Amino acid sequence: MKLRRKGGPRSAAAGTAVLCGALALAGCSGSSSEPSGSAPVSTAAGGIACGKAATLNASGSTAQQYAMKYWIKTYTRACHDTTINYDGNGSGAGQKDFLHGKTAFAGSDSPLSADQVTQSKKVCTGGGHAIHLPAVAGPIAVAFHLPGVDRLILDAPTLAKIFNGQLTKWNDPVIAQLNKGAKLPAMPIRTFHRADSSGTTDNFTAYLAAVAQGAWPYAHSKEWPAKGGQAVTGSSDLATQVQRTEGAIGYVDLPYAVARMLRTVSVDTGAATPADANVIASSHAISGAKTVDTGNDVLLKLDYATKAPGAYPINAVTYEIVCNKGNKPATWPATKAFLTYIASPKGQQNLTFQGYATLPAAVVNKVRSEIGTLS
Repeated sequence: MKLRRKGGPRSAAAGTAVLCGALALAGCSGSSSEPSGSAPVSTAAGGIACGKAATLNASGSTAQQYAMKYWIKTYTRACHDTTINYDGNGSGAGQKDFLHGKTAFAGSDSPLSADQVTQSKKVCTGGGHAIHLPAVAGPIAVAFHLPGVDRLILDAPTLAKIFNGQLTKWNDPVIAQLNKGAKLPAMPIRTFHRADSSGTTDNFTAYLAAVAQGAWPYAHSKEWPAKGGQAVTGSSDLATQVQRTEGAIGYVDLPYAVARMLRTVSVDTGAATPADANVIASSHAISGAKTVDTGNDVLLKLDYATKAPGAYPINAVTYEIVCNKGNKPATWPATKAFLTYIASPKGQQNLTFQGYATLPAAVVNKVRSEIGTLS
């Protein structure tokens, strides 16, 4: 899916408990109106500093696609001479596009490997290399479609067994033990996973590898490692398949679950109560992330094993990947201005209405400061 300067972020249907539960916002009524931040702005009135006229091509993470659509719409309304095309083709494809010099920046839910950073020196001229700037974060929801079941509680070992094909019926005693009182149907479990190289897959499998107590025998990877299940390309299509299929379960970034009004799993982390997939619970977990700074690089290390009350443990941080120096001269002024806007209070506001969590203020300030040093 490609995003251009026209059109706003898709809104979820009005007046449902699924939407308000996922967003977990005070006074949430499920209104389908766009966030107030998407109103037209001018450079002076909106406080957005524009770069030189340019067309920016970028690609990558589908997790940030709703946020990117919102950012592009707001920014280009203020900066009319800039056109921004974002292709949500997955984190792996976005990384490849950037490393082949096809894009001004890449969006990725997974950091580049050491070998990829070395490879980036070919496109980052003058001794530069690729760095990571956190742009947005949010929960990876485990969406399900199970008739008669409004709330489903699962823990990491059980999720691992489901996605590894060891549990095949929804009324399996292992699942029933976590959902006492629920009327689980004797229905086959139909799992869906990403077919493309995906940062969402990387973070979801990282969670399972870290917390599933040996029930997940694979390392984390952008490529789905387990056998069985149905492979679907892109977050949007995966969410659609879960929506259409009774007995389905799949992992997807929260905005896609919100847009389709999907029920999402509550995760038993060992805390007093299971954690729901919503922006507040995700923000609570992300606030405890460790910052790893190396030069201009800003990486966040998530605690998948958190047992903090009310903290949702399955999260992802999306990075914008650029060069620390040696960015394309023709597009860098516009790219720098756009990234500065993303990391500004204006760029970060209202993202919760799109289903995203809040990055710690110190991280956003650090990113904004680092952007100013890049060339």
